[in-house]
Amino acid sequence: MTRDPGHTKERLLTAANEEFAAHGIAGARVDRIAASAGVNKERIYGYFGNKQKLFDAVVARALDEVAEAVPLQGGDDPAEYVGRVYDFHRDNPVLVRLLLWEGLHYRNEVLPGEDSRRRHYEDKIAALARSMELPRALGEEAPAEVAPVLLTLIGLAVWPHAVPQMARLILGTAAPEVDLREHVVEFARRAVTGARTGV
Repeated sequence: MTRDPGHTKERLLTAANEEFAAHGIAGARVDRIAASAGVNKERIYGYFGNKQKLFDAVVARALDEVAEAVPLQGGDDPAEYVGRVYDFHRDNPVLVRLLLWEGLHYRNEVLPGEDSRRRHYEDKIAALARSMELPRALGEEAPAEVAPVLLTLIGLAVWPHAVPQMARLILGTAAPEVDLREHVVEFARRAVTGARTGV
């Protein structure tokens, strides 16, 4: 029976996803990842080189998943996009934890694949500018004010899942999950309308 290296690598990435989300780069253990994947830990070094490169591969894969699951295209309703981002992170809390660990680890250092990630967000900024129907000349870049709008919209959608304890302390049991989602979407809708009209 032939071994399937792709399957082994996928098992390692899946196991590492959970380990890094729970413990970050510093606290994650390659022996636990290997045991969870059912392989020798030398396979980790063979496939990825070291623990940090494995972490980077896990984050890159998670970002690819969210990009595929929650695209933003010109003409999309920005508020509905926020709702989709909210739903994705509610249903997939591991990505938020990975990004928090990445921020703690790298701080302001250059990220692996940073240029590619920046281009991804530049595409989202351009799509958001089209969705907001902001006036601009043909071929002109998105207006400067769109980038902070995108960051704010993503923050609105993700923050309750990044710090669920804060959401619980502030909201208590007064606001069911569905009400919070509706609030976030409607808040985003009003904010985008205000940005369009300059109000």
